[in-house]
Amino acid sequence: MLSTFGESHGTDIGGIIDGCPAGLKIDFTFIQNELDKRKPGQSKITTQRKESDSVEFLSGILNGISTGTPIGFIIKNENQKESDYSHLEETFRPGHADFTYLQKYGLKHTAGGGRASARETACRVVAGAVAKLFLKHYKITVSAFVQSVKNIEADKNWMEKKNSLIESNKEKNLVRCPDARAAKKMQELSEQTKKNGNTVGGVISCKIENIPAGIGEPVFDKLQAELAKAMLSINAAKGFEYGLGFDSTKIYGSEMNDIFTSDKNKSIKTLSNNSGGILGGISNGMPVTFNVAFKPVSTIMQDQNSVDKNGKQIVLKGKGRHDPCVLPRAVPIVEAMAAIVVADLLLRNRSSKL
Repeated sequence: MLSTFGESHGTDIGGIIDGCPAGLKIDFTFIQNELDKRKPGQSKITTQRKESDSVEFLSGILNGISTGTPIGFIIKNENQKESDYSHLEETFRPGHADFTYLQKYGLKHTAGGGRASARETACRVVAGAVAKLFLKHYKITVSAFVQSVKNIEADKNWMEKKNSLIESNKEKNLVRCPDARAAKKMQELSEQTKKNGNTVGGVISCKIENIPAGIGEPVFDKLQAELAKAMLSINAAKGFEYGLGFDSTKIYGSEMNDIFTSDKNKSIKTLSNNSGGILGGISNGMPVTFNVAFKPVSTIMQDQNSVDKNGKQIVLKGKGRHDPCVLPRAVPIVEAMAAIVVADLLLRNRSSKL
């Protein structure tokens, strides 16, 4: 379980990881490498905000080993620029949480959206990295990649390839798409979109390999329900589907059903994976596959019509440092949230039978 704190332009962000078993070797280099994949300023197609995103652990770890007590950590905000947002004190940005936060709390944090900022997701990546270290003991791997940007699609066969191959190929380009042909076009579109002061969205695909059958809780805490909640809690996420998802509405049941079979060792598996590795909310032993849709980032470098707190019509000037396409930096966030969900359910499953 993860709790986070902090705002986009506050002094720090951080979190508390509760429930991590004692005895887990904490690989600090691995955790920092995961953070580096999400941090701003890493390429010409991401926001140019400069943050080292160096994580400092405060508790729950002794001599590099988890103690079983809550793991506390902080990440310093080194590149705060509240002045970039001074013009937003009395106005509402289209597509942002300014209006809804004001309605809920009676105030809004102007600088970078405060708590609503994607800056908070750095904390999720830390917790996700710890969860990945835990899952490594079960040989479970999580790999996400950019499947599409706007109308540019990667080859759908990548979801069927091994996670190790996906990982080795997606890091060869700035977009984090394992399909080199599509990645080149995605990068060109992102660069042109940035020049135009606009943004684009797309889809991130994710695959969880080696997850054993039986993971997930009946009825309300189904595996796909927990994954959906986790993914839709990510900033700019607008849709979730697993397995065939919405495409399953276009075929017959005879085409949809995964047929069970067994090998010479009587190991049971399915011939297809239309269900995305989940039946009745519980993993069936096949890879768990899902897609997450991300909208174009709401902050654009163009003039937009809006209103101020008094309801007066205004023209909002685009200003600040933002991603033309959030997907490359969202890939490690999707992986982190998936790892956290599976780790939590795996721990819960220990008490499901004698």
